[in-house]
Amino acid sequence: MIWLIGSNGMLGTEIARELKENSVDFIGTDIDVDITNIDALRSFAKGKVIDWIINCAAYTAVDKAESDEVLADKLNNTAPGNIAKVAKESGAKLIHISTDYVFDGTGNTPRTEEMPVAPLGVYGVTKAKGEKSVISNTDEYYILRTAWLYSWHGKNFVYTMIRAMNTHDAVKVVSDQRGTPTFGPTLANIILKIINQNSTLENKNSHDEIPSKPSVPYGIYHCTDEGETTWFEFTKEIKRQAVELGLVTNKDCTVNPCTTEEYPTPAKRPAYSVLSKAKIQNALNIRLPQWQDSLSEFLKSGLFEKDRIM
Repeated sequence: MIWLIGSNGMLGTEIARELKENSVDFIGTDIDVDITNIDALRSFAKGKVIDWIINCAAYTAVDKAESDEVLADKLNNTAPGNIAKVAKESGAKLIHISTDYVFDGTGNTPRTEEMPVAPLGVYGVTKAKGEKSVISNTDEYYILRTAWLYSWHGKNFVYTMIRAMNTHDAVKVVSDQRGTPTFGPTLANIILKIINQNSTLENKNSHDEIPSKPSVPYGIYHCTDEGETTWFEFTKEIKRQAVELGLVTNKDCTVNPCTTEEYPTPAKRPAYSVLSKAKIQNALNIRLPQWQDSLSEFLKSGLFEKDRIM
């Protein structure tokens, strides 16, 4: 069985939907189980046969974290360590979600998994510490770093920009931060592929006396859609596609660029956080979709919530 932690969040909701559609046995928890309390985690796991734990729970309010470091550290650092301990005690493999914010955004080449982390703010610092907490408490883990995540459920940049275009004559968007938008189903599908490939190998070797190595090696992986862009360019593409689909009714709304300095925030953002996906694509023998194609799928789907853009 799979234990999905953070099942009510944006990514957790998407993973739950994919699991249900594929008839995969799972149980989801959210704030009903306190992940900062290891006894609460142990109590929930007791008596259950758990093969995998997927941890989507996190403190993701990047700017608020600058003044809320204690809680951010509990959710992003202490909690993953607790979950990793319980995973090991339960004999479960752990999939933990991390972020591009563990990097400082310098340079102009895609970040690989081997590059040293150097987070700029509290959110990134606590997520980087959380990765170490996972690694130090279990050997059977997958840490998946992602970036610029959006999906049909929950607040995200795409919904926000379309709504802004429909209610304003102009929007101003940062043009000097580069990264890659990531569609929730892209990441959810990667997670399911990791589980399926390892589960298939386990079934083949179920009668072996010596446990086999995992089909997908344990470790850290970068998982986003393909390509790179800026928030400004992303917004222009959102407008182009949304106008064609009739989702942006105010076609005269202009999208204007601005610099990071012109749009100050409490937390510093990495200027360049494009992640190299070669490792995960080679491990799973897959090709990830281009971010523009994923955006099209998002906007055209019946799951798109039109009442959120007016």
